[in-house]
Amino acid sequence: MQLENLNVEKHQVLITPEHLKAKLPVTEEIREAVNESRKVVRDIVMGEDPRLLVVVGPCSIHDTDAALDYARKLAALRPQVSESLYLVMRAYFEKPRSTVGWKGLINDPHLDDSFCVGEGLEIARQLLLDISALGLPIATEALDPITPQYLQELISWSAIGARTTESQTHREMASGLSCAVGFKNGTDGSLDVAINALQSATSPHRFLGISPAGQVSVIHTRGNPAAHVVLRGGSNGPNYDQSSIAATEQALRDLQRAPSIMVDCSHANSNKDHTQQGNVLRSVRQQLQAGNCSITGVMIESNLSPGNQSLTDPREMAYGVSVTDACVGWDETALMLTELNAALSAKAA
Repeated sequence: MQLENLNVEKHQVLITPEHLKAKLPVTEEIREAVNESRKVVRDIVMGEDPRLLVVVGPCSIHDTDAALDYARKLAALRPQVSESLYLVMRAYFEKPRSTVGWKGLINDPHLDDSFCVGEGLEIARQLLLDISALGLPIATEALDPITPQYLQELISWSAIGARTTESQTHREMASGLSCAVGFKNGTDGSLDVAINALQSATSPHRFLGISPAGQVSVIHTRGNPAAHVVLRGGSNGPNYDQSSIAATEQALRDLQRAPSIMVDCSHANSNKDHTQQGNVLRSVRQQLQAGNCSITGVMIESNLSPGNQSLTDPREMAYGVSVTDACVGWDETALMLTELNAALSAKAA
């Protein structure tokens, strides 16, 4: 009588991280750029660099051509706003789901439920290399605990999402990530889960994972000193206002941690209305102009064109439009960032 794998249809063996990296290697120029951008991001979130970290880009990437077009635009804008802003592009390949739905480019690169994960990993790594070659730092959400072995060397900032911040697995994983990591508050808006996650991720851990050679291993981590909080609102409403920021500052000081807060302009902070992201950003700008020093970053969901669309036949979908959360379009994004840089630069002067 069979006792295991009763509900498992089959196993598919993946390429090892070592083999994928050998197939799609990092150049020395990219290696130096990622190392430098990680240092800048760490310095910003730890209060040693006065610039504002801006994580901006598509809610999720489903079309690599459109993503690379977006990256070129963002790379061209970076020098124009570099006085006060440090731009990092969102390159999110995995999507957490409350029930079911498209799980992202890695899991389903052909958008047809074929789940060619091996292809997805290769497509994602090639895109990260292409974006990095533009001199553009990259951010992603660390969702699957196996994926970082394949891609993390190209990432300068990582997020742990609202659905996974409370997960022990993700807190342990974050403690070993090589870049700064932001923990979002819970989906209900509660701050406690993010605060608890910070305490966990900054501590050493030992947990099961895979080695670069693809072997099951016990991973020993040192803890991640550049972990910080991301406020994204929740079912109780937004939390980017001055009183919410002050409450977060106090909670961090109670832990004897220097406050470092990123504000997510999307999700519940914009009431899931992409047209309201600009209002959130203006509030952040006003708080910074008034002297706030604890807001070290913002996140904006942005794409080539505004809004979103249903996931259908790829040949019938609009180019550069999100298939997950609605995003602001490029023209609005460029205006938002240009105005923010001008305002913060004037304040510094």
